[in-house]
Amino acid sequence: MNKCIIFLFVLIFPGALCAQNSEKQLIESHARRKALEEESILKNYAARNVGPVVQGGRIVDIAVNEGNPKEYYVAYASGGVFKTTNRGITFSPVFDGQDALGIGDMALAPSDNNILYVGTGENNSSRSSYAGSGIYKTTDGGKTWKHLGLSDTQHIGKVVVHPQNSDVVWVASVGALYTHNQDRGVYKSTDGGKTWSKTLYVNDSTGVIDLVINPANPEQLWASAWERTRKAWDFKGSGSGSGIYRSDDGGETWRKTMDGFPEGEMVGRIGLNVSVSSPNIIYAFLDNQATVKKEKKRKDEGKLELADFRGMKIQDLLNLNNEKLNKFLKKNRFPEKYNAELVKKEIRQGKYKPLAIAEYFGDANNALFNTSTVGAELYRSDDYGDTWKKMNSYDLEGVYFTYGYYFGEVRVAPDDPHQVYIFGVPLLKSNDGGVTYARLDTIGDVHVDHQALWINPKDSQHLLLGNDGGLYESYDEGANWRHINNMPVGQFYTVNVDMEYPYNVYGGLQDNGTLVGASNSVPNRTKHWEQLFGGDGMFVSPDPRDNNLVYTGFQFGNYYRVNRRENDFTKITPQHNIGEDVLRFNWRTPLLLSKHNPDIIYIAAQRLYRSLDKGDHWESISPDLTENKPQGNVPFSTISTVSESPIKFGLIYVGTDDGNIHVSKSSGGEWTKISDGLPKGKWVASVFASPHDEGEVYVTLNGYREDDFKTYIFMSTDYGKSWESLKSNLPEVVVNDLIQDPVNPDLLYLGTDHGTYVSFDKGSSWVILGQIPNVAAYDLVVHPRENELVVGTHGRSIYIVDVKPFQQVAGNVDVPVKVFSVDTYKYSEKWGKKQYPYLKSFEPQVSIQYYIGQIAQNVRVEIYNENSDLVRVIEDQGFVGFHSVMWDVKTSSYGKSKKRGEQKWNYATKGIYTIKVISGSESDEINLEIK
Repeated sequence: MNKCIIFLFVLIFPGALCAQNSEKQLIESHARRKALEEESILKNYAARNVGPVVQGGRIVDIAVNEGNPKEYYVAYASGGVFKTTNRGITFSPVFDGQDALGIGDMALAPSDNNILYVGTGENNSSRSSYAGSGIYKTTDGGKTWKHLGLSDTQHIGKVVVHPQNSDVVWVASVGALYTHNQDRGVYKSTDGGKTWSKTLYVNDSTGVIDLVINPANPEQLWASAWERTRKAWDFKGSGSGSGIYRSDDGGETWRKTMDGFPEGEMVGRIGLNVSVSSPNIIYAFLDNQATVKKEKKRKDEGKLELADFRGMKIQDLLNLNNEKLNKFLKKNRFPEKYNAELVKKEIRQGKYKPLAIAEYFGDANNALFNTSTVGAELYRSDDYGDTWKKMNSYDLEGVYFTYGYYFGEVRVAPDDPHQVYIFGVPLLKSNDGGVTYARLDTIGDVHVDHQALWINPKDSQHLLLGNDGGLYESYDEGANWRHINNMPVGQFYTVNVDMEYPYNVYGGLQDNGTLVGASNSVPNRTKHWEQLFGGDGMFVSPDPRDNNLVYTGFQFGNYYRVNRRENDFTKITPQHNIGEDVLRFNWRTPLLLSKHNPDIIYIAAQRLYRSLDKGDHWESISPDLTENKPQGNVPFSTISTVSESPIKFGLIYVGTDDGNIHVSKSSGGEWTKISDGLPKGKWVASVFASPHDEGEVYVTLNGYREDDFKTYIFMSTDYGKSWESLKSNLPEVVVNDLIQDPVNPDLLYLGTDHGTYVSFDKGSSWVILGQIPNVAAYDLVVHPRENELVVGTHGRSIYIVDVKPFQQVAGNVDVPVKVFSVDTYKYSEKWGKKQYPYLKSFEPQVSIQYYIGQIAQNVRVEIYNENSDLVRVIEDQGFVGFHSVMWDVKTSSYGKSKKRGEQKWNYATKGIYTIKVISGSESDEINLEIK
């Protein structure tokens, strides 16, 4: 192809070259991460999962072996795929080794239930819907996987397998979440995924969200196209590209079938389902984004309303009855300082006009109207999609609210074409084809926000339900449910710790509030975690002096001071003054307790606020630190991260979602912008002030909301005047958090969208923590007393890693051999004995950890008693990295027995033992006391 043709091709298809580069970058990044996993010195280093499991997590699909319903798979939005073979009593993750653990959809081959296709990249278009890496296939029930391509589809809406031929498969691609790309539409393969052809394409902002097949005629399929545009500041969930298509030749060609179905800019997400018993009947569940505005009816003509101040003259306000004005201010929750006298005084002084009162909570026009979207509507076709008819006889208010993009599923009972299930916030069932409905999720502790439903084709009363709270099962058509919540799949936004013994871990979760549990928790074995608060849980900070006092809350800055002992909740969110810009709070609004005095709290909007009295009173200590960009329907130009130096009070760093970073060395007295030397316009994911060097600060930038998957991490040693990249050997990966170890300044921890990394040389190189799955690590903290790293993942709950060995090696990774201290071990006369004949005997074990910094042929662990007699030898490998061998606490008299077979083994007695690790000609040793 000559240059002119290439230029013409790019001119006509401007996204094609970008898509090629993007897909190449994704493939190279995944390959680089896999190489880092294989060579990591932390490949086998222990990381313990502490749960929780009580809350469940967002399920996006359920695939059941219908010939053996006790075997099925559950797919999580950001946690991978789990499998059960015993009806959900236990589950095992089967997808963890793949390039992306965010799942869009999956499908078992009806002709061979060992074959499962998995499409990656959640299709719900949520804030935390991570991009996938294409489609995968297993032919042995999840034991091994093969990548089948479509890497740049990013978000897969549906996978359908031919009922008789498992090599024929169709994939619906939603495409990129935040940008336009051409890897959208319907793809078909006839060779088991070896090759693909795109058979349906609408445009570069319209993907295909759902795809269904006629069970009686596999040549006939229906697809629902969905045009949507998401930006960091705005979400448009509908467009004229949305619609329903039908194919009558196996998905080779498609035609639009919209007779009787809405068309135009307001058509949003569409869910499809076909009746198995009557395949001519198809249901389409629409998110109709058309707006409905109704003028508000006054409940009491004598009371003041916000709308009254729109157009009110100054003198009319001054003439208002004080008691009436005070009641209005209190009812609408204006800041406590405002009463009638103050408002009138400031009006006289010209500080603001009456309109400012109407606009205090936002657009004044909204005060005049009840504005809502039409939302959920169910349509039905009785002629294979040729014509459609709206079925719901009344408005389905409260099913979608304003976020129908998050749902969009409909199911039909296999034995009754008129029994229909639709789900959004609630789960509804209709027995008359969608004309009337009853709610099914009110009996029992059933979570809201429903995403997946399987109906047993041999018993339509048997249901499996997936939602934001996990997995539920019913055997009576949803009249009663049991919660199967035994998988550690929590989607954490934040984590924190207290100073109890053992210490507790706190965290805020997607749609599951804030929870607290012991750091020694074991999923499914120890007690459940305690819920502190509801909503989408965000930052949570216990008072280090008394963990009965906790600061926490939910999305968009709604924070409370919680007295757990007295079950008291006091809202502490700062408020702006009348006449000032409405406060803009980030979805994940920063809340921070000062390291210097926990009575001092920081909360950030577009300005930084500080309270000196536990949130009772607030003062703004900064101007607007953002770019103050025009607003869409999502709060933007907000402060996204705050860090206070633990070394110097008043040294504060602030980062914003629109790319600004500022520093104040004077408790907010003056601010200096320090982001000019960094990539512009990126979301500032984290700023971390060093606990070792006053001028040292770390920054991570995040391009996720532009579908930019590159790595942006930087360090400054001069308060942000100049910056140095720490990307080093990392793959291209979106970064969420970077912190420095509190003990060893050379030790850094990094949380990314694809795993957790450690640097032992201050960012010159990175190694991956192999025992934490390839999920987003959203927040990191090192416990200051126990020196354990707590990792909050967005999809696999919380992991804890003992980093005391890291602290001893960082900055000196070339040390030939280093053995780490072992806690005192308690002697027991029960060692090796059975309590009852049918029980296993109790066998003690001591874990001996050591590090090899220079490769050796082999390693020898020698154990000596107090008399310096060699009593045990353990052989191990000598590759570079961290090792752990188990000593069964048995000893023998080495060298005193003539024959190996005559060597006698006994349990070690009380005393002090020397553990010596020998690597080549080098060695290191420590003592262990058995009490």
